Amino acid sequence: MAQWTSAVGAAQLSRLLKSQQDRPAGPGSRRPPAYRALADGIRLLVLEGRVPVAARLPAERELALSLSVSRTTVAAAYEALRAEGFLESRRGAGSWTAVPAGNPVPARGLEPLPPEALGSIIDLGCAALPAPEPWLTRAVRGALEELPPYAHTHGDYPAGLPALRSMIAERYTARGIPTMPEQIMVTTGAMGAIDAICHLFGGRGERIAVESPSYANILQLMREAGARLVPVAMAEGLAGWDMDRWRQVLREAAPRIAYVVADFHNPTGALADEDQRRQLVEAARSAGTVLVADETMSELWLDDGVEMPRPVCGFDPAGSTVITVGSASKAFWAGMRIGWVRAAPDVIRSLVAARAYADLGTPVLEQLAVNWLFSTGGWEQAVELRRDQARQNRDDLVAAVRRELPEWEFAVPEGGLTLWVRAGGLSGSRLAEAGERVGLRVPSGPRFGVDGAFEGYVRLPFTVGGAVAEEAAARLAAAARIVESGGTIGAEGPRTFVA
Repeated sequence: MAQWTSAVGAAQLSRLLKSQQDRPAGPGSRRPPAYRALADGIRLLVLEGRVPVAARLPAERELALSLSVSRTTVAAAYEALRAEGFLESRRGAGSWTAVPAGNPVPARGLEPLPPEALGSIIDLGCAALPAPEPWLTRAVRGALEELPPYAHTHGDYPAGLPALRSMIAERYTARGIPTMPEQIMVTTGAMGAIDAICHLFGGRGERIAVESPSYANILQLMREAGARLVPVAMAEGLAGWDMDRWRQVLREAAPRIAYVVADFHNPTGALADEDQRRQLVEAARSAGTVLVADETMSELWLDDGVEMPRPVCGFDPAGSTVITVGSASKAFWAGMRIGWVRAAPDVIRSLVAARAYADLGTPVLEQLAVNWLFSTGGWEQAVELRRDQARQNRDDLVAAVRRELPEWEFAVPEGGLTLWVRAGGLSGSRLAEAGERVGLRVPSGPRFGVDGAFEGYVRLPFTVGGAVAEEAAARLAAAARIVESGGTIGAEGPRTFVA
């Protein structure tokens, strides 16, 4: 019986591999033999989760033709991977990916490290900050005081607690977008909201237009749902959205859904202006596409004088084209798994009805905590603390990276939580692997693209500051030296660092 559970075609694997190989070599780097480079490329794809474990690889002859190399090269690469434990084969069943005994199975998203690993590894994989105390504790205490009446009910509120739905609707109305509670559904984080939307509108095989790059975990969620992702390239730096490209994709591909992060885009940090938002809504409406606007970063402006544009839904107040997703996870705390959807009442009813076959509802206590923050003014004070912390972290990290890696390129965003960095011609995948060896976890650019794009980038979140930011940049520079030297770790190695 075959041991593989999925398959990777020769054309797809070729695209993923060529995205690594096309990057220019670092100064002084040694080029390995062709078979070794191919084996290393496949191993990196497995380690990053971009090629799943137990995925059947193409036959040697098929991959050789696709890569325009000799079959001997592919055979030698496969043999090297088998010797290292990254490939298993059986006559008549082919070859499939594996991980060596004792290695964890690679994640395909950006899961945070377990707390026990944080003493020796600096985690730049997860763009999330610690809770803004004392507001978390106060919110939980306030929720406990409000809990007794709800404890006498069954506790299932598929649309969310009425009090919180009303409060969220009032907040949109205060922003100039008249909203009724019937237009709100409370979800388990923004991921829960987008998962529900994808299942309602984007069945298996449906096209979904996404920014390129875009948020890695959302891209993977859509892949797992069976969507066909249609990337729309972002402009360079912080220029953001190329509306000619968007109109062309929406007109020609006719995607069922388009997903955008218009407020301090993850990962680039770009902020869409009002004209871009208006044009995007008009193009989606003309194409019959549902536009999902993720505004989880919308309150995280960091610089004085930033003028926030109207929300995307402000150009479609009835919710016939735009579905808005919000969350407490970025602006407040990732452990507060409360998100929400704003849409037309009939869309909300459909989402609520479908929820009976999913998670039934969101935890009551956490909803009460967020409602307490909204109703007491605690939210605004907590978010201001979050902005101060993120701003200081951003400035510290920018200074440290510029000092340690002056040839790397990036634009400093006015808000959000992420820095999108062009890594001086080095492979982001190899930097991520080398980073693990020196005690730094950093996500490579291809996690945020489709089919191997952005190999020359890494994403750095504003989650560390001060001495930790300086140490993170030093370890990143050490990882860059490893990649430039062809992978020899030498004296570089992880050091224990206590924040």
